[in-house]
Amino acid sequence: MAFADRFLARGRDVHSGEVLARGGDPEAHSILQRTGFVPVVRLHETYHRLPIGLDIAEEERLATRAVARLRAVSYHVDADDAFDTMTREAHYQPLGSLVAGLAERIREATTSDEVADALTELTAFHDGVLIALGEVLTATAAFYEDLGQAPDLHTAKRLQYLAEHRLGVIRSDLTHMRNDLADRHQDHPQRRACTVDVGPDEREASAVCACPPPPPRLATSPAAAPAAPAAAAPANRRH
Repeated sequence: MAFADRFLARGRDVHSGEVLARGGDPEAHSILQRTGFVPVVRLHETYHRLPIGLDIAEEERLATRAVARLRAVSYHVDADDAFDTMTREAHYQPLGSLVAGLAERIREATTSDEVADALTELTAFHDGVLIALGEVLTATAAFYEDLGQAPDLHTAKRLQYLAEHRLGVIRSDLTHMRNDLADRHQDHPQRRACTVDVGPDEREASAVCACPPPPPRLATSPAAAPAAPAAAAPANRRH
């Protein structure tokens, strides 16, 4: 991570009057979003703004809270006086980080059983992550149905389609893979658990770990694009 990514600027834009935040890395951007800011992606920059329609008191409250949250995890924030604070708000592990922990378990796994256990958290029928995500999409679709603006019904149908078809395909495929790995009981041929123990045949007394380095990954060339279908022969014309 670049050191400059630990710095952010927070203030009210002199032209638009909007409260803007610039700078920071993806973690800082997540903190801003969880405090109510909206990301704005432009051609040459990405920054964050507060939602439209807030009164000044609410803008100051949210901006001050964002400063407190960012500084609590050691970001350097250059803020307007109206948003500056000595408060540091406690930082809790977000739900996304807990789910991302499954990826770390899979990266460290040495057996098919370990990967199957991790994938179970995604694919469990009653309370798996993907089931819960489907419920979120369905609930959001139901919320949109009754908002009353012209695009809302289309948005509701789109969310329902994603929940039933796109997400359903992912859950079905991952469930099949999870069940396949659960039946294999197979050690990964290029991974093994490291005990940090030196084998009895190790001659170097200073050795800490007798595990050989992992083999280098073979570079794979991208799959060739499928050939374009041949053009149909023109129909014979009568002269």
